[in-house]
Amino acid sequence: MTANNSKSSPADHATSQDWWRGAVIYQIYPRSFQDSNGDGIGDLAGITQRLDYIASLGVDAIWLSPFFTSPMADFGYDVSNYEDVDPMFGTLADFDEMTAKAHALGLKVMIDMVISHTSDQHAWFKESRVSRENKRADWYVWAEAKPEGSPPNNWLSIFGGSAWQWDSGRCQYYLHNFLASQPDLNFHNREVQDAVLSAAKFWLTRGVDGFRLDTVNFYFHDKELRDNPPLPAGALLTGVEPSNPYAFQHHIHDKTQPENLAFLERLRDLLNAFPGSTSVGEIGADRDVIGTTAAYTEADKRIHMAYSFDLLTAKRSAAYIRETVENMDSGIGSGWPSWALSNHDVIRVATRWGEGSELDRFSPLAVALVTSLRGTPCIYQGEELGLTEADVPFEKLQDPYGIRFWPQFKGRDGCRTPMPWSNTKPHGGFSNAEPWLPVPRDHQERAVAVQQGNRHSVLSLVSTFLNWRKTQSALQKGTIRFQDSDGETLLFTRAHENETILCAFNLSSEQADIVWNNSPLEVLSGSGFVGTEEAGKISLPGLNALFARLI
Repeated sequence: MTANNSKSSPADHATSQDWWRGAVIYQIYPRSFQDSNGDGIGDLAGITQRLDYIASLGVDAIWLSPFFTSPMADFGYDVSNYEDVDPMFGTLADFDEMTAKAHALGLKVMIDMVISHTSDQHAWFKESRVSRENKRADWYVWAEAKPEGSPPNNWLSIFGGSAWQWDSGRCQYYLHNFLASQPDLNFHNREVQDAVLSAAKFWLTRGVDGFRLDTVNFYFHDKELRDNPPLPAGALLTGVEPSNPYAFQHHIHDKTQPENLAFLERLRDLLNAFPGSTSVGEIGADRDVIGTTAAYTEADKRIHMAYSFDLLTAKRSAAYIRETVENMDSGIGSGWPSWALSNHDVIRVATRWGEGSELDRFSPLAVALVTSLRGTPCIYQGEELGLTEADVPFEKLQDPYGIRFWPQFKGRDGCRTPMPWSNTKPHGGFSNAEPWLPVPRDHQERAVAVQQGNRHSVLSLVSTFLNWRKTQSALQKGTIRFQDSDGETLLFTRAHENETILCAFNLSSEQADIVWNNSPLEVLSGSGFVGTEEAGKISLPGLNALFARLI
């Protein structure tokens, strides 16, 4: 081992521990990123091959969706072994090689921890269901049937139907908030908490820099198993298809329980034992989202940051974005938000918000917007190419969620199709074999090879902006304050230490002019956007932005 003789100041040390605050996280869906062995499924070795590309984008970290051992009923979100790699993705040695290269390139590595539930093929559940007396009998949420044999209460699965599955061995029901093959762990049992924390420690010891925590507010359930009340007539949950009965309930007993806060403090203690590690939680709450986020991310107590689905909906107006961000900023207290416009669960933002717009202008603007807000942004593979939602025919669907609710809801396959690397190679250069999901023709036309070297492409504009953003500390760690502006424009300042940067966005396709009578501005070059300011007027071409320093 080579000795490190360099010295760092306390400020440098604080910065290194605080790297996550304002970092850009690039989400990788491993099945669909790069296939290295010709089986039609992406893998860890394929990710390693593409790390130079990811680093060139100007991002700070990668987040990998699950690659653990799994029967793949929900494509890895049903884990059967938390401490190994599923053979379809490679080996632990492949993971170590990928992590080492990522770190050499200056990229942090975050992985998805899915601990609210396991696969029914996990050894823990296999033992738990054998009898009511074995040592793991209480590791999952088991309950007696009602006298007439129906489930214990009215809780529903997000994937449709009752959240309870009858087990003929124990003659009891078990809880599953998702698929019946994804039984929920019983976090009221301290041994369960210890077990999942041990799994997290396994990966921290292996060198990961943090976790994305799937369904972080689903860990605990109401011990009394009380029924959920209905929502008021005509009201439906946001983020849930209206064809899904899950949207009819007020989910006050099956998730977001107060006991979760104490467990998150235990998790934070573990993360603190690995300085520089971090966590971002996915909060799927239908009540008091801001209050939950504030509690979960209270500074130095629980998880580091969290995101909700507020910007992952179909709503896209400037007024809605401002209201959402301002409400979060005013209500989060000492906590820290995370923002995303796309991920592996929702329709891609280029379709959801950009439909009808010129994608070559909309897509880089969307990335610049989400990475200019106060918080830690996540961008999803393919966002930097302007990929739209793929239309996967029913006969090629893989997602059980989509198959269950077709045709009103087509599921999540449309945002999970493989990355297009080439417009000349078979299957977009993703694989030499037929991929697990098809690569759309229009995606191949937006392949990396097509866009690289074209300074006007979405890829070039996104990379230019993100690399420029690295030089602007105010955009990473600064406060945010919105200014009034008309139409589909957004105007806000980010202030950090002695610098304030004005960010102006035009979300419409038409020219927008904004009167600016405040502090003089020095327009910043290098962002890739072409907005101008002269004589107290900010001029923004359609789907464009301006960044300027207040002087």
